[in-house]
Amino acid sequence: MQQFMSQLQNLLSAPGSGPVNWDLARQVAASQLAASGDPAVSPFDRNAVEEALRIADLWLEPATSWPTGIQTSIAWNRNEWIFRTLDVWRKLCDPVASRMVGAMGDLVPPEARAQLGPMQSMVATLGGALFGGQLGQALGSLAAEVLSAGDIGLPLGPAGTAALVPANIKVYGEGLELPEDEVRLYVALREAAHQRLFQHVPWLRGHVLTAVENYAAGIRVNREAIEEAMGRVDPTDPESMQAIALEGIFTPEDTPAQKASLARLETVLALVEGWVCHVVDSAAGERLPNVVRLGEAFRRRRAAGGPAEQTFAALVGLELRPRRLREAAVLWAALTEHRGIAGRDAVWGHPDLLSSDDDFADPEGFAAARLDLDDELATFDFTAPGGPEEPAPGGDTPPRPDSEGDEKA
Repeated sequence: MQQFMSQLQNLLSAPGSGPVNWDLARQVAASQLAASGDPAVSPFDRNAVEEALRIADLWLEPATSWPTGIQTSIAWNRNEWIFRTLDVWRKLCDPVASRMVGAMGDLVPPEARAQLGPMQSMVATLGGALFGGQLGQALGSLAAEVLSAGDIGLPLGPAGTAALVPANIKVYGEGLELPEDEVRLYVALREAAHQRLFQHVPWLRGHVLTAVENYAAGIRVNREAIEEAMGRVDPTDPESMQAIALEGIFTPEDTPAQKASLARLETVLALVEGWVCHVVDSAAGERLPNVVRLGEAFRRRRAAGGPAEQTFAALVGLELRPRRLREAAVLWAALTEHRGIAGRDAVWGHPDLLSSDDDFADPEGFAAARLDLDDELATFDFTAPGGPEEPAPGGDTPPRPDSEGDEKA
């Protein structure tokens, strides 16, 4: 902590470069992992991960309609997980942090702002350092728990890169009292399934991240909590910074728009995770002796969230748990039964074809309603990310090829 405080003092003396001091976040996370341990990836681990992902891709072939989405198979240590996923965390956290920094600036009385002049930038620097330090702690805790690049349902890693974290898989397998190679293979199946989904559904990555951003945009900053936290800081005692805790500063707005954003986020997370669970359990079948135990353990783990995930949610106000995971898995199973594997996966062809939150209550009805899916797909313009192609402003709607206008032409 002394090293952290020394770094913080140095950083406060320089102008910030954004709402989050990401250099500090990375340093804090690395220091935390160094204290708790970050085993290096051995050649055995690397070979075991590559082999597990290769087998997982083979098993998934008959269970999905898409080919492999893996371009690179790799084993990461905990620090590498942080480094390789930091770009996505920056995209998710900067908007929330900017509102906190703005709220801190508002705490300065208007009559005092003119007197402060350039010193006002110190407020932003302090806010970025505060948020960066605590975000670094949260990411360090997450890095000690995650099993793969796609473990928490978001496309955090580089596109096409399937990555496992061997040290965390070993610890998790010991907790389940199951063989490490079996747990590794199940995690590889989940990671390979995530890669297939996000690689072959081009709009999905942006759709998921946009859902998270829209929800984050409605998070309220509790200015009273900020004022209380800042009141515990003694400018003459840098170590008083240790008393600051940002948990509870961000809370969701209780408005219809924010509730709708939350519903959309939970639905898309549940659909992604439900598809992965259904496909993985189908692919594993009788190949893994403990597939039932593993499937149930992972469903509970994703639905409840681990301690680090809960810490992250408390810090930035974002919960990444697919609350309706089981209902979503049942829905994908019903689609497979009614439409087959290709028909099930065709639902990912466009965001408008996905189920809504209400459809979880009647998966059979939703699956039966998709029996005419081929006709629906034929009328969609898949070059448009959000829906069918719109006519130019002020122009007429272009006739369909089978319209009377074409016949007369």
